[in-house]
Amino acid sequence: ILPLCTKILVNGEEKPINYEDIDKINGLCMESSKNAMRVLAFAKKNVKQIPDKDDIEKELTFIGILSMIDPPREEVKQAIETCHKAGIKVIMITGDHVETALAITKQLNIYQEGDLAISGNDLSKMTDEELDKVVLKTSVFARISPNDKLRIVNAIQRNKNIVAMTGDGVNDAPTLKAADIGISMGKGGTDVARESSDMILLDDNFTTIEYAIKEGRRIYSNIQKVIQYLLAGNISEVLTIFVAMVANIGTPILAVHILIINLVTDTIPALALGID
Repeated sequence: ILPLCTKILVNGEEKPINYEDIDKINGLCMESSKNAMRVLAFAKKNVKQIPDKDDIEKELTFIGILSMIDPPREEVKQAIETCHKAGIKVIMITGDHVETALAITKQLNIYQEGDLAISGNDLSKMTDEELDKVVLKTSVFARISPNDKLRIVNAIQRNKNIVAMTGDGVNDAPTLKAADIGISMGKGGTDVARESSDMILLDDNFTTIEYAIKEGRRIYSNIQKVIQYLLAGNISEVLTIFVAMVANIGTPILAVHILIINLVTDTIPALALGID
């Protein structure tokens, strides 16, 4: 907005805007951004008749700025810490200012010492090869366009990682489709985003994703335990009969014995492992 303004409103009076005013406004914007606030600028133009579209946003009068904050939920910080312990890297991709994004990610411990924060302008200058080298070291992508999101997801996948991407808008649809697991918002998401995703988050809460991963890993672990247990028991029966046949000492286990062993050992213990 500032480059489009030639005047500034001070105490109800318009006066020409100068470099001192611009520096003061930029300083206030930066201070708000560093405090995790989003900043909106307001300007006006008095006209007698509606001008051409090319002339509307010229010679504006700067009115002021509005800073607002959308504080993260308390439980999200704990969920992110759990994800880090589980070997999951959380990355914030946002359209907000870099300083605003950094302040929020530091509050949530997404940003760790030594991590990178990349803006959309910096990303547009990078080749895919350069992005591949830094994407896993980056915790914050700010001022990002929909096309940039797709590049980021593809770069993470090229680094042999599984990507779960969350989004809610129409512009997120291509990225949700490209991610290994696209997660859309059930409450605030658009129909296009939901149709493009693999999963729908019914409560729009990041903590639910943590619970879902935990539950999925638990189920996977139980399946492994049951398979290992059943294989160990059945292989021992097969080996016993095989060794007896090779040694020509008769059949040590009859069919009825195998049925009883399987009935006792393969049911109740396997069920216990399955629901652990």
